[in-house]
Amino acid sequence: MSQTSVPVLPPPRAPVQPKPLFRIDSRYIAPAFITCILLAGHLSFGILESYQKTLLAIVTSIAFELVLGRMFFHKWLHPASAYITGISVGILVRSPAFWPYALCSAISITSKYVLRVKGRHLWNPSNFGISLMLFLAPETVASLSIQWGNFLWPMLIIWALGSVIIWRLRRFHITGIYVVSFIAFAFLRSWMTGSPWQSEIAPITGPMYQLFIFFMITDPKTTVRSKRGQCLVVFLVALFEMVLRLCQVVYAPFYALFIVGPLAMLLEIWLDSHRTHPAKPTVAQ
Repeated sequence: MSQTSVPVLPPPRAPVQPKPLFRIDSRYIAPAFITCILLAGHLSFGILESYQKTLLAIVTSIAFELVLGRMFFHKWLHPASAYITGISVGILVRSPAFWPYALCSAISITSKYVLRVKGRHLWNPSNFGISLMLFLAPETVASLSIQWGNFLWPMLIIWALGSVIIWRLRRFHITGIYVVSFIAFAFLRSWMTGSPWQSEIAPITGPMYQLFIFFMITDPKTTVRSKRGQCLVVFLVALFEMVLRLCQVVYAPFYALFIVGPLAMLLEIWLDSHRTHPAKPTVAQ
C-alpha cells in the first residue's frame, strides 16, 4: 500500500516591523544636551569667554581623540565623547589667553589613554584636565562660577532635559544622591559657619554644576559598576566637597571628584583582581 507524502509547509514568517521614520543615534543625545546647556547659559548670562575659544577647545579635543584612538586602538573613534569634553572645557575654563583651552582639552583627552589601570581610565577627562589647569596655572586659569540668579527658567529647562536623559541611561540615582547630599551638607555648612543657607545652596543653580552633576559624576567609564557603590561614591564626593569648602577651597567640587573618584575605581579594580585570581592554598610540607 503506497504512502502519500505530506507536504511540508514553510514556517510562518515573522511580521515585518515597520522602520521608524526618524531615529536619533543615542550617541548624539548627550552632545545635544550639553549644547543646550551652553546656549541657555550663554544667551541668558553670556557664560562663554568667546565662541573662538570654545571652538578651539572642541576642535583640539576631537583631533586628539581621533589621533590617539587611531594610535592606541587602530581605529577611528566616534567623536561624541570628545565633543562633550571639548565643550565642557570651553564652558568651564576662564582665561584671557587662548592656549589654556587647547592645552586643557589636550590634557583631558590624553589622560584617557595614558592614565589607565587594567584597561580602565581613572579620571573623567574634563575633570582631570580642568582640575590640573586650576591647580598648576591659577594666575591664568579660573573656572566658571555663575548662578542663574532670579531667572529660573534656564535652570528648569536644563534640569528637565537632563533628568530625562540621565533617567533613560539609568544613572539618575547618581545625580539624585549627589543633589540631596549637596543640599543637606549646605544646611550643615550654614549651621557651622553662620552664613545664610541660601548662599550655601546657590552654587548648584549655576551652569557649572549642571555639567558637573549630569556629565562628570555620571560618566560610565569612570564610575564604579554597582549601583550601591555609585551612590556611596557620589555621597563621599559631596562630603569631601563640604570639607574643602569649609577649608575655603574655591574649586571644591572639581577637586573632590578628582580625589574620590579614582580612589573608588582603584579599590574596585583591586577587589576585581582578587575575585578573579584567588590565592592558591598552601600545601603543608
